[in-house]
Amino acid sequence: MSTLAWTGALRDRDRLLRLLQEYGVYAALAVLFLVAVGLNSDFLSAGNVRIQLFQVAPTLLVALGMALVIGTEGIDLSVGAVVALAAAVVPLYLGYGLAFALLIALALGAVSGAVGGAMVAFTRVQPIVATLSLMIGVRGLAEIVNGDSAKPVTDTALLSLGSDSLAGIPLMAWITALVALAVGLVVRRTTFGRRLVAIGDNRQASRLAGLPVRRVLLTVYLVSGVLAALAGVMIVGHGAEADPANQGLNMELNAITAVVVGGTPLTGGRVRVLGTVAGALFMQLITAVLTQHNVPNSYTQIVEAAIICCAVYASQERGTR
Repeated sequence: MSTLAWTGALRDRDRLLRLLQEYGVYAALAVLFLVAVGLNSDFLSAGNVRIQLFQVAPTLLVALGMALVIGTEGIDLSVGAVVALAAAVVPLYLGYGLAFALLIALALGAVSGAVGGAMVAFTRVQPIVATLSLMIGVRGLAEIVNGDSAKPVTDTALLSLGSDSLAGIPLMAWITALVALAVGLVVRRTTFGRRLVAIGDNRQASRLAGLPVRRVLLTVYLVSGVLAALAGVMIVGHGAEADPANQGLNMELNAITAVVVGGTPLTGGRVRVLGTVAGALFMQLITAVLTQHNVPNSYTQIVEAAIICCAVYASQERGTR
């Protein structure tokens, strides 16, 4: 093969890989959706669609916060524990009204996120180390607050938040959609979003350019904690019980998966909000299709692991080029 032909082949390969990175998750989501409908004629029933939206909403909320963190070349492993902490705390304050209980849960999420962000921004602890230690501590605190067993929740306002629908779409899904829209606008249309991406692309250069690196880092981890707490409240409302020993488990891994599959590179410097939404829906559809056809959960995890490896490889290829 001549040098010219070899160069052309490399260009074609790069073009194909770029298309896969930009639009692959949407194409995969469309194909998987058609497969799901073909395998199950009731997949498009109103009941099943509502179930899928109920299940994906909390994960997507956490993933949106995770996308901001990863955009700064960070990671937040504490979000699952924050979900559990919010789930443990919100029933304790429902006697004062849902608004007050929600405020307390979100405040604790903000504090947890701020602690992790402060360790990353001010003490320069590696994000994975800072948030791993926070994950362990917050999970333990949630179990201490809740006790050894699951606590039933009977507050009608909270149960309505977790089960009611508007125009046939769950309130949880509406709230998540509004959050996704807000995050997308922040990333694409605000100075904060441009600073976030610049810091993820080159933190040292951003610091030398006078950008408020510490403040941005602290803010993104704080936002991640707040969104995780909101997801915890939704989970309690939908499940009608507080069980921090099980709620939020592996949520951080599910969120990272949605972000990476959606095209946001782990190396930072970019945030794909719409891709994150598509990634969360894609992973939810995979789980739903395999579960509905009685595939053991262990095989589902293997499939998800393979998808993550492919997404990370594609992301690294792009960074290398």
